[in-house]
Amino acid sequence: MSIPIFLELVEMKAKTASVLPFLIGLCYSYYHYGIIHLGYVVIYFVAMFIFNMAVDILDNYNDYRHAKEGHDYREKTNIIGRENLSLRFVFCLMVTMIVISALIGIALAYIVGWPLLWMGLFCYLVGIFYSSGPRPISSLPLGEIFSGVTMGFMISLICVYINTFEAFQWNFSEVLGIVVIALPNTMWIANLMLANNTCDKEEDEKNERYTLVHYIGKINALRLFAGMNVVAFVAILISFLLGLAPWTVLLSFLVVPFVYGQVKLFLQKQVKSQTFPCAVKILAVGSIVQVITYLLGIIIA
Repeated sequence: MSIPIFLELVEMKAKTASVLPFLIGLCYSYYHYGIIHLGYVVIYFVAMFIFNMAVDILDNYNDYRHAKEGHDYREKTNIIGRENLSLRFVFCLMVTMIVISALIGIALAYIVGWPLLWMGLFCYLVGIFYSSGPRPISSLPLGEIFSGVTMGFMISLICVYINTFEAFQWNFSEVLGIVVIALPNTMWIANLMLANNTCDKEEDEKNERYTLVHYIGKINALRLFAGMNVVAFVAILISFLLGLAPWTVLLSFLVVPFVYGQVKLFLQKQVKSQTFPCAVKILAVGSIVQVITYLLGIIIA
């Protein structure tokens, strides 16, 4: 397997969805608690990244196996069929990566506390059953919720917990602060799946995948897509008003015209190859700017 094929198999281009929630959690840990355990979070990042790659392999693996005969998806769209990859090799690679990341996570949980084990277990279950089982999460109208919460919120929560495990308190105000900080990523990651499902509505239905878009229709899906972008920026404003982030995060609003333009393009046409990248660009630009403006506030404070 060549490197380009491997990178496509693990969907490296989509790793923004896991890296940036990690970074915003790192920023919040330092700004709000004044604590960073660099060694522990690096170990966590490695385990998280390996598992994220394994989940994307699993998605491609299950999509290939469960695709209905008579359609072009298996041979022309899915990378396993298109590149004639060995299913056995892909499966072994995926299992190896899951085991490695799990062992790292268990070892880290032994050091920082067992709450990490339970949070990690939740993420692993969602990641595995996202595309596995008789009724995968990705084929249900719950996919946007699980993907947004697991990647947008849980990654940030775990990052904050690992940095602050000696002082972290499991109470409403502590968790609410992380919810607010993580809400932009939660919305944008959920929108990534919503946009994907909107573009793939007809193909998904042929493969008996009845996602949220199937139930609410494309028009309401597009309204939801636009609305979640609004919620993301409202959350950034609230994070400043509640003292959870420095004033510099308000500079994130400078990218509103860009996000508006991308939303407008997607509302006009929902074609996977042409306008799905709009959701990817919104996530990348919005999340990167949130991290940079947050970090800027830490530096100049």
